[in-house]
Amino acid sequence: MNFLINGSGAIGIALGASMLSQGGDVSFYARDKTAQAIKTNGIKRIGLFNHYEFTPDKFEVYTDYDEMPKNKFDFVLIASKTTANDDISKSLFLHKDILKSDAKIIIFQNGFANDEPYLRYFSKDKVFCARVITGFTRPERHISEITVHTQPILLGSLQKTDDNKTISSKPVAVVSKMINDSGIPSETTEDLDKFLWAKMLYNCALNPLGAILNVNYGKLMENDYSIKIMNKLIEEIFNVMKAANYKTNWETPEEYQKIFYSKLIPDTYNHRSSTLQDIKKKQKTEIDTLNGKVIELGKKYGVDVNVNKTIYNLIKTIEADF
Repeated sequence: MNFLINGSGAIGIALGASMLSQGGDVSFYARDKTAQAIKTNGIKRIGLFNHYEFTPDKFEVYTDYDEMPKNKFDFVLIASKTTANDDISKSLFLHKDILKSDAKIIIFQNGFANDEPYLRYFSKDKVFCARVITGFTRPERHISEITVHTQPILLGSLQKTDDNKTISSKPVAVVSKMINDSGIPSETTEDLDKFLWAKMLYNCALNPLGAILNVNYGKLMENDYSIKIMNKLIEEIFNVMKAANYKTNWETPEEYQKIFYSKLIPDTYNHRSSTLQDIKKKQKTEIDTLNGKVIELGKKYGVDVNVNKTIYNLIKTIEADF
């Protein structure tokens, strides 16, 4: 299997290590500084689960699509920030000759509906998504550290067939198995939308608020005021899901809040959100595909999402000078 990892940050390097450990042929698409770092040092995956280290001769690194061989890749794993999706989807389309005819794209990102930019150029049976509730950081440009983990990485489709059945996850089962065999629990699912909305509940409540307050996730459940904010964010998201006819694994906000405070936050207590990491680096965040998506659906279906709007506006205020 030939893999192109697009986005060579913490998740991309970890996925590359997974594929390499299982005999995959891996190529990274990276920006200049990261490309140079992994060309010089190789890559490492450390932290939770199995540790791996691969020297530069074990993989390829590209900074330009024109350098890539034709008809090579079976899978493209998108591990970039969501802010890059418009550019990546267009670039892949313009260079689609690097892909095999049955190549699949799998999107490993925060947020919901991240497949939409890719569906402008590729058929719905070629674009898949992943639900990731595993924390990755990058202590050095060539190193990925897995810091927290609470549930398996899930792969599947958000799209329907002509007879309104979810497109089968079988085409990406091989990737899920390779991730799982590399030490990170992973499965496929035919109900990915439910699990992605579960992740939206988790991320939209924790990610921006942790960034605004500059604290880890655990601290947010130790203060009555931040708990009130998170509860309201969760309630608004449930209202949006109901109006838009989406479902998740819990029927009510209260049902979700029980597991949120008893398991999900404690399991990821020390994690600092990707939004906070972006702000520390003075780069744009993924807020538009998180709370921004809730706001978009709230407007479409006439649902009050004012607390989500306030959180969104605060992050956008912080971003304004970047």
